[in-house]
Amino acid sequence: MAAGATVFALTLAACGSSDPADDTTEATETTENTEPVTLTVATFNNFGYTEELLQEYMDLNPHVTVVHNVAATSNDARTNYFAKLGAGGLADIEAIEVDWMPEVMQYTDFLADLTDPEVEGRWLDWKTAAATDPDGRLIAYGTDIGPEAVCYDAALLEAAGMPSDPDEVAALLEGDWDTYFEVGQDYVDATGKAWFDGAGGTYQGMINQVEAAYENPETGEIIATENPEVKAIFDQLTAVTPEISAHLSQWSDDWFAGLATGTYATMLCPGWMLGVIKGAAPDTTTWNVADVFPGGGGNWGGSYLTVPEAGDNVDAAKALANWLTAPEQQLKALAAAGTFPSQNSALEDEAALNAAMASGEAPTNAEFFNNDSLGTIFSNRANAIEVSPFKGEFYFQVNDAMQNALTRVEDGSQDPTTSWNQFVTEVEGIG
Repeated sequence: MAAGATVFALTLAACGSSDPADDTTEATETTENTEPVTLTVATFNNFGYTEELLQEYMDLNPHVTVVHNVAATSNDARTNYFAKLGAGGLADIEAIEVDWMPEVMQYTDFLADLTDPEVEGRWLDWKTAAATDPDGRLIAYGTDIGPEAVCYDAALLEAAGMPSDPDEVAALLEGDWDTYFEVGQDYVDATGKAWFDGAGGTYQGMINQVEAAYENPETGEIIATENPEVKAIFDQLTAVTPEISAHLSQWSDDWFAGLATGTYATMLCPGWMLGVIKGAAPDTTTWNVADVFPGGGGNWGGSYLTVPEAGDNVDAAKALANWLTAPEQQLKALAAAGTFPSQNSALEDEAALNAAMASGEAPTNAEFFNNDSLGTIFSNRANAIEVSPFKGEFYFQVNDAMQNALTRVEDGSQDPTTSWNQFVTEVEGIG
């Protein structure tokens, strides 16, 4: 979740070329008289594309210079992307978030077709499906995903007389959302403390299991207020939050502080959240991760690389995008930034995943979370995902309205019925 602008250029002047699609752990055979080329890569937050990683590509391809531009925020990247897509002026490779994909799909004529027999089967099926346009063109290469597990404070569970070993916690929480909330009520009854952080983050985990929550994928019509699944989640969550929630909004100062002070015992936890917890609570020693998620599986987050068709170096950009999203490179990105890979062969290599989660700056994720099987856990969670939710043109507006509705209930300013009715009114004014 890094915020800040970073720009660095890595250069190596020479002649020759190589095929970056081959196994990139060793130097590849070069071709004479290849013209020098500079490729720009635009990302946001932290994709794990370290200086060393990009230098490795340039060592393999001495005619290539890679310049990496990192936007201050993903919102800045999104604004720039849609302002320039088609008009020109974007980087040779542009990163996009998964939640932008429905809008990106409206402009796929401006993106290069990345379909290539070499990459068939590289990614999880749902990751590839989300990046395939109606004409069957693959318009983006998957980078990371956000498979969700449950993070918990082992000391707090022990104080409640509950199991704290990861396998035992997973067994305790195995089941649906009813199970998660019922165990939470038992915890609150035993300790008087909150079970989870807040309604907003918990809702996101629940709604991401609904295939079409807010809009009809065929027509684009907003269906949020009439969708019984949305209403059922709202009702279930607002019924339990008065008792077992810490009533904290994610990313608020109090929420960050709660990670370090034991304000809540559990939270829904995509792979990238590990770095957030570790950064906010560096002196804690009792956080751990259970290989479980209510309702089976869920994904929160993830990104792609696209190649704008108007670029000057489309073929070279395709080759670099291919290389960056190969399993070998995504495992290196996992070690560098905790970005969990979406590539099938990487997910099947539990030893490599666990090693990547145990490497990097001390304390590593494995050390901080007292768990040397984090790679296995999140691989299992990735393979449990069955739904890639449709998020259309109005998703963000409707979701903001829902988050506000949940906040009004949680802070006591409105009862659930009144807040739902206001949500309906607000959504009816969208579009």
